[in-house]
Amino acid sequence: MRSEPVVQADALVKRYGEKTAVDRLDLTARAGVTAVLGPNGAGKTTTVELCEGYHRPDAGTVRVLGLDPVRDSRELLPRLGVMLQSGGVYSGARAEEMLRHVARLHAHPLDVGALIERLGLGSCGRTGYRRLSGGQKQRLALAMAVVGRPELVFLDEPTAGLDPQARRATWDLVRELRTDGVSVILTTHHMDEAEQLADDVAIIDAGRVIAQGSPEELCRGGAENTLRFTGRPGLDIASLLKALPTDSAAAELTPGAYRVTGTVDPQLLATVASWCAQNGVMPDRISVERHTLEDVFLELTGKELRG
Repeated sequence: MRSEPVVQADALVKRYGEKTAVDRLDLTARAGVTAVLGPNGAGKTTTVELCEGYHRPDAGTVRVLGLDPVRDSRELLPRLGVMLQSGGVYSGARAEEMLRHVARLHAHPLDVGALIERLGLGSCGRTGYRRLSGGQKQRLALAMAVVGRPELVFLDEPTAGLDPQARRATWDLVRELRTDGVSVILTTHHMDEAEQLADDVAIIDAGRVIAQGSPEELCRGGAENTLRFTGRPGLDIASLLKALPTDSAAAELTPGAYRVTGTVDPQLLATVASWCAQNGVMPDRISVERHTLEDVFLELTGKELRG
């Protein structure tokens, strides 16, 4: 597996008039699957397009597989697979003929028939592109991105608009690409997709990478866990705080629903249970919840991730 980064961006800047879409962004993506997350308008699409060579940066540098994506495009493009939301397909072309055309452009393409079957495109192979459903167009764009056996694939929202079965098939294909040594950069609006597929996650906001690491590392970056319990409303939170470790916090979120945050371990759980017993509180429910990637995203950006 490749040891040097597949993508290295340093102090990357891209402006459109007075708007700065990418603002001195630093990003390192290594072999494997890197998920790029960000709220709408954060700059993630522009960042990926700079990496693909569709735009020239106004400042900073970007290297993809060690090459400049604009200056070295002739050498780089045969090694890349790119999936676009717009599909990149001639509107009058039939799905299968377009895929076979793309396959012929590569020296050692995947078996087109097997790929069509794998992604459920068999029933629409002779259908013109403009008559395909949104999900069929999405699967065709994915097939076109991977059919040439690229070293690096850029996938833009690969499961947008897909039904659950097609979504799982796409996940399996991404996992197989990784197993075969293909690196993947994917943008997604699905937190579970990033958690399931990504070795590394980069969160972009206001044109910069504000956090990067494995899903496990990012989830450990905030509160380790959250303990919740329910009981009668109006419990003495000040008294509970005195019993808890100094790095803990407690709050009654809604009447009778309580949250304790901090380093949640067996000792803290025992402390909360002991306090409840001493104060005549019989909790209806006690649960320990792991900090999720969505929690981290909301804390960092203050926004929900929506398509």
